This record gives sequence, structure tokens and C-alpha cells, in this order.
Amino acid sequence: MKIGTAGRAQAAFETAKGLDKCAHARIVRPRTVMKEQIASVQAEALARIGGIADMKALEEARVAVLGKKGTLTQLQQGMKDVPKEDKPAVGALLNEARAAITAALDARKDALQQEIDRAAVAGCDVTMPGATLPGGGLHPISIVRDEAVRILRRMGFTLADGPEIEDEWHCFDALNTPEDHPARNEKDTFYFDSGKLLRTQTSTVQARVMEKQAPPVRIFCPGSAFRRDAIDATHLSAFNQIEGLYVDKHVSVGDLKGTLEYFLKALFGSETAVRFRPHFFPFTEPSFEIDVLLQAAGQAPRWIEIAGCGMVNPAVFENIDKAAGKRLYSDCTGFAFGIGLERLAMIRWGIRDIRLLIENDIRFLAQFQ
Repeated sequence: MKIGTAGRAQAAFETAKGLDKCAHARIVRPRTVMKEQIASVQAEALARIGGIADMKALEEARVAVLGKKGTLTQLQQGMKDVPKEDKPAVGALLNEARAAITAALDARKDALQQEIDRAAVAGCDVTMPGATLPGGGLHPISIVRDEAVRILRRMGFTLADGPEIEDEWHCFDALNTPEDHPARNEKDTFYFDSGKLLRTQTSTVQARVMEKQAPPVRIFCPGSAFRRDAIDATHLSAFNQIEGLYVDKHVSVGDLKGTLEYFLKALFGSETAVRFRPHFFPFTEPSFEIDVLLQAAGQAPRWIEIAGCGMVNPAVFENIDKAAGKRLYSDCTGFAFGIGLERLAMIRWGIRDIRLLIENDIRFLAQFQ
């Protein structure tokens, strides 16, 4: 059958119309499919979450929907196939679904936690009095340290601190300790492969403060020190010290004696007798050891060595000035002192074995509450 001109035109129009419909369908279909899939995932997730009865299953549901390989996350990755003009609408649907599922997960988690809490206290009589816990107390080292700190603060000294892992300069060289001094031997000091060491005294803090601060200096520095001592009734390899330093113009031995006598009498009692004996320390000149006449618990009164002290050696000031690259202390004088806190505690309470202070035996520590 022949088709006339009008027929051919009508056929062409219908063909073009059909092609246009197909093209339109290809554009609309991704948006429609995504919308349906998002709604389906959201509905299934909300239904699943509502029936979950434990925290483990709730976490599994979260991962299955919102995790890296979750169903909603996979849908989100399909956004690349959505036409540009439809992306805002589809993206909004994805965000709404994620928010709704997250809110449902949080609400279910709260509900499950409340059920767990109720089960934990089920059968408990909340009107019964609570169990009385034993009272605690400070360790004897803390007690004597705090008392010493309070006294030194009243005397105008301020707290200074420094690292426990030190270098040889601050631990020995700056403090005029010669290379052949026994303390620098590996048998006496804990060295690291890097050349660093565990400080053998808190005097290292004094050197660090003087490097950074112009005189006058009036500080105290409590802290731990470490030495390779065999542990016995009177020695530990890790112990506690408190040291003091006062540097200014015209500081004298009289200032040293007056300061330490006041400090020790405030610590042990106003009737405490104090004496100074000549001694040698490389970082002080002259140097003294201090004895106090005390009656330790259960013992007769006797002179007990309590501390070391002395006037700061001028060589120390020279070393500090050299390190600082300027004259800070060349015209100054000063004194320094150091006391072992374990010794103070042992004297005060008549402790015969220093190891009791580190054994954490509750029967021993309960005496100081």
C-alpha cells in the first residue's frame, strides 16, 4: 500500500514523538528509581531498628545501613548517574533518610540503655544505707614534703621544677662536678644510650633556673632523684629530695645558717638544736653537713645528720654565665641546701627500714591517716 505525502509526514511525526518520549523516559527514570529506592531503604531500616532488642544487634543494623558498605551509602554513590538538574532533589532525600535513620538509632540506643540500667538495679533496696568505705590518708613522704613546702613558701621561696631525664651539663658540669667524680661513673648513675641520664639530685633545677633568670633567685625544688644504690634498710635507687637556692648581692654564711635554723626548727620544733659541720661538695664552698639533736620515736635523743648545704661555688656562677653568654652572676653570692624526704619521714616516725615507704603495705600506711 502506497502512503501519500500527508501519510508519510504523519508517520514521521509519530516516530519523532515516540523518540522524544523514550528520551524523556531515560532522563526521568534515574530520579524516579532513586526516590523509590531511598524510600524503601529508609522504611526497611526504621522497621528493623524498632524491633532490635540488644546493643550488638543495633550496631550491626547501623553498619548495615550507614556503614561504608551500607545500603544507604551504596545508594549515595549512585548519585553520579542522576542528571545534574535532579541532583539537589535526590540529595535532599538522601540527607533526610540518613537523618531519620540516625535519629531512630539514637532513640533506640537510649531506650535499650534505660532497660539495661533498670535491670542492673532491679531488686535493690534504695532505702538501705550505703556501705562505709575506709578513709584514706596521705603517704608519709607527702606529709613531710607538704610541710616543708609550706615553711619555705612562708620564707619567700618559690617553687621550681625541671625534667627527671637530664644531660651531663646540668647534672654535673654546670655544678662544678669534675669528670673523675664517682657520681659520674656508670656504677653510680643511670645512663641512657643517648647520653642522657636520670638526674642524681634535684640541683639540676637550680642550674636550669639560673640559666634563664637573672638574680635575685630564691627557689626550692622538690622531686625525685635516682642513683645506682643497692636497696637496703637505709638506701633506695629512687628517692625524694627538696632543695633550696638563694642568690643575690651580699648573701653570707650568716644568711645560710639563719635560714636553715629557722626552717629546721619550724619543721621539728622550736627547741630543736642545730649544728653545722664542715664538709665538701663540689658545687658549694664552704660546704657543711647539718645535724639536728632529735629524739626519734622509741629512741634516746641523738645527733642525726639531716641535710647538706653551703655557699654556691663561684665556679658554678662562671659556668652559668658562660652558658648564658652574658654576665648574670659574676657579682653575686648565694647558698644552696638539700634534704632527703625519706630521711625526714624516718626520723619523725621512727621508721627503721626505708623499704617500708615503697612497699604499699596498707597495715603500715594506715598508721598515718
